[in-house]
Amino acid sequence: MKILIAPDSFKESLPAKEVAEVIAEGFRQSLLDVEPITCPVGDGGEGTVEVISLSLGLKETFTLVTGPFGEPVEMRYVEKDSLALFEVADLIGLGKIPVDQRRPLDLETRGIGELICYLIKQGKKEIYIGVGGTATNDGGLGLAVGLGYKFYDREGKELKACGQSILEWDSIRKEEAFKIPDDVQIQILADVTNPLCGLDGATYMFGKQKGLRPALFEQVDQAIYSFYEKNCANVLTQAGMGAGGGLAAGLCAFAQARLVSGIDSCLDLIDFDTKVATADLVIVGEGRLDHQSLSGKAPIGVARRTPKGIPVIAICGSLADDLPNLPFENIIAAFSITKHPDSLDQLLKNARENLIFTARNIGNLLSIEKSG
Repeated sequence: MKILIAPDSFKESLPAKEVAEVIAEGFRQSLLDVEPITCPVGDGGEGTVEVISLSLGLKETFTLVTGPFGEPVEMRYVEKDSLALFEVADLIGLGKIPVDQRRPLDLETRGIGELICYLIKQGKKEIYIGVGGTATNDGGLGLAVGLGYKFYDREGKELKACGQSILEWDSIRKEEAFKIPDDVQIQILADVTNPLCGLDGATYMFGKQKGLRPALFEQVDQAIYSFYEKNCANVLTQAGMGAGGGLAAGLCAFAQARLVSGIDSCLDLIDFDTKVATADLVIVGEGRLDHQSLSGKAPIGVARRTPKGIPVIAICGSLADDLPNLPFENIIAAFSITKHPDSLDQLLKNARENLIFTARNIGNLLSIEKSG
């Protein structure tokens, strides 16, 4: 049996490439006569750039930008000729921020704007940005500061490049802002289709996992809405602007970027359609499969691109209670790798062992059908 293994990363645990390799090893250890083919994917979140870079043979490069705590840090990007890709999670991802410092309104996103300016000055004409997996919720104000925009409160004090400033801003100065050349295309690889504001928006849907207190949801959501109502109202009605804590909205408003499906762009670039055509089974996966996954994340994107007649099975770190009944979106079965209750830290540490265990069990089960 030819099995195409196309998982996303398991956030804060294993990158997509390793997840695919470990699942393949589990199937090899099973009773099933199997030919596993690894095809790691990304949907715009953490690990997307690595997946695409491996497929296209891009060069990894670093440059200094402002980090989440205001300090200079090295930021990774990959490039080839006039093409460049980077993901914001490399600078402000959840995995980069210690749990006790996850205060999404205090972290700076200035470095994202700085990197865009740098890449354009280096002659890059096509820039892809993965915006998923951030630890911030600033609506994109911080990256605007990195592009040269300045924000002030009512007393005329210049504000920091963070989410707290979107609660305090009163005026904006655009004169020194970096102008994006007409021949430069900036494309946002989004991993969700959520709007910027409202109950399905960036704050209400993703704020809690980043450390934002629910008591602040309404205030922050309203502040972001008011900010864009005055500065770029059209982003308020566009799907996907809530990606990256509102970074997608900021990129569209201040960097003239265009939002595209992160998973579809990734699948196009790695030639997924050709690889899946001869598969007997497709394996998808991510750290947690939940209702948010239905908004355009990797497992659903892969399942939707899999031709009818080829079954899709999900192997995930955990399965949420808010999932629809199986089958859904071409996924016929879904398995959690969690063998018994444990602390989150321990589950993350045991992900490799549990992935092998689950894949081996699925392989053994499939071998019964094949032998029959």
